[in-house]
Amino acid sequence: MNNTRIILAADHAGFAMKEDIKSYLSQNGYAVEDVGAEKLIDGDDYPQYMAAAAKVVSADHSGNVKAIIFGGSGEGEAIVANRFTGVRAAVWNGGSDEIVKLSRQHNDANVLSIGARFVDVAKAKEIIDLWLNTPFGGEERHERRIAQIDQL
Repeated sequence: MNNTRIILAADHAGFAMKEDIKSYLSQNGYAVEDVGAEKLIDGDDYPQYMAAAAKVVSADHSGNVKAIIFGGSGEGEAIVANRFTGVRAAVWNGGSDEIVKLSRQHNDANVLSIGARFVDVAKAKEIIDLWLNTPFGGEERHERRIAQIDQL
């Protein structure tokens, strides 16, 4: 069993992908908590779900809680998440795999925001595995910059 707890959240645009990923992560030994949406509601608003996920990550000081959030582009979802202290949300919506690695290695990203309208579930699983299995590099310059962010 993996000791990382994964918080999931999605609005209508990311709901189907969230449901697929929830099963995938559970089957791979992760403790998964879904903070919404609980059912598909066309046109629902994403901020409430993203805030719920970000609050859990923000309250964690162990480093064992991460969130994966889903929306249409992933952009607005990350903006909401990044409003919370200690949350470092990175967006992936079909671009370079390398940016996902760098989000972990350099920024110790603890939230991955996925633009579900731009990627398929198979690629999302690949990216999530990459993100979850890429450690923070721990270089002094990156630790220093994260500390500066936390002071803002």
